[in-house]
Amino acid sequence: MAHSYVQVTTTTDARAEAAELARSAVAERLAACAQLVGPIASTYWWEGEIESAEEWMVLFKTSADKFEELATLITEVHSYDTPEIIATPVVAGSMDYLAWITEQTEPGERDEAIGDEGD
Repeated sequence: MAHSYVQVTTTTDARAEAAELARSAVAERLAACAQLVGPIASTYWWEGEIESAEEWMVLFKTSADKFEELATLITEVHSYDTPEIIATPVVAGSMDYLAWITEQTEPGERDEAIGDEGD
């Protein structure tokens, strides 16, 4: 069965939080790559009012089968009551890049070697 891929998007109000979300997801192998974009200007409805805020966007590159775990991590770490968590399917891409996503989101010997370094 062929792998499928998604780009998952979230936003937060602080660069440090965005960086922590990115690092945590990559360290847990829930994303092969996470990119920070910002600051961006967001306008949205919240609690019956139109709000505007400066935010940071995080774009996670991952396999579709990692989405639920990634969404759980974002929800647990995120400071927002209702964080944006949107997965957009990747309909096409460089075969080498997609293979790299698969390789980086599957645990392997490299993780065991990293764990052994501190022993």
